[in-house]
Amino acid sequence: MELDIRYDTSGIDWNGISETLKLVGMAYYEPEKHRKAFENSRVTVFVYHDGRLIGFGRAISDDAYQAAVYDVAVLPEFQGKGVGKKILETILSRLPGCNVILYASPGKEDFYKAFGLRKMKTGMALFRNGPLMKEKGFTE
Repeated sequence: MELDIRYDTSGIDWNGISETLKLVGMAYYEPEKHRKAFENSRVTVFVYHDGRLIGFGRAISDDAYQAAVYDVAVLPEFQGKGVGKKILETILSRLPGCNVILYASPGKEDFYKAFGLRKMKTGMALFRNGPLMKEKGFTE
């Protein structure tokens, strides 16, 4: 499958970003909030196939030694075809020398383990919608 990888946030359909995140069961917000989050990120990756946005991801970083990966999502019909792998490989390659953290959707941990990521014993989070995140399995 031919993939077109882009890093620029210009021309992105932010409504499509929001809808994709909703479709795959991830946290989503109004399109303008996603635009702001991606534009303020150190690394952004958008994957297209035949001109259609099929996956994306982003990372924030201090460009010295810390980074965090967020919003890695692939349209369901393209999952299992290496698109998510390409997104994560691309993000990690653009963060040389950084420790990387992320939180995965429950059940997706094995995907990230293949890249060397491991569960943290001391990870903590303050979610604005704590009860929902507990219900979804993100917190105790």
